[in-house]
Amino acid sequence: MATFRRILVLYRIPIALLLIALGVFLTIQTKNGIYVSWIFFLIAILMVVAHFMIGPITLIQKHVEDGDFEGAQALLNRVKYPKLLYKPVRSAYYMLKSNFSTMSENFEDAEDDIRKSLAAGITDKSVEGGAYLQLGMISYKKGNKKEAYEHLRKSVQLGLPDKDTEASAYLQLSSICGERRDFKGMKHYYAKAKACKSKNETIVNQLKEMDKYISRVPG
Repeated sequence: MATFRRILVLYRIPIALLLIALGVFLTIQTKNGIYVSWIFFLIAILMVVAHFMIGPITLIQKHVEDGDFEGAQALLNRVKYPKLLYKPVRSAYYMLKSNFSTMSENFEDAEDDIRKSLAAGITDKSVEGGAYLQLGMISYKKGNKKEAYEHLRKSVQLGLPDKDTEASAYLQLSSICGERRDFKGMKHYYAKAKACKSKNETIVNQLKEMDKYISRVPG
């Protein structure tokens, strides 16, 4: 079933052309053939519309879950006209592209794709928050601490998908405040990060290290 679905998704245009050809044949060769062939024409039109408005995005999730990032990337590359994608699908497309760009440390493209994803419209607030979190992390790596701070604050205001992600955002905000010597803000965001009660080992270790520093901060 999965293979059949994959074929339908990846080869919508060739299948649509075959259906149109079959419909034309029935119309010409069969008496009252138009009463049957219109179904083939309708299905063909729907498949063409789905090709341009949905693309292969529905197949990508399985590749990501299986850790097959090359396969997911290959499917993304099949989208030739992303501006024609239905807005929620377009948003997901650009977000996926940004994730792959981030993995390869291509931060310029990643940032550009996240902005395109946001412009397309993200209906889920936690996903939108995650997008701003990524923008914040990218800005920080690029050395733009002011922009990073603004994006990170917006990400926690919108909400994030889980406590580990939320703790990570608060830790980064605390770190930026520390660099600014805003010790009140540093302690505030550190307390927020700690309150998330993250079980992630990396975050727990970061909290322990920051705890040592916080204890020596004045005020």
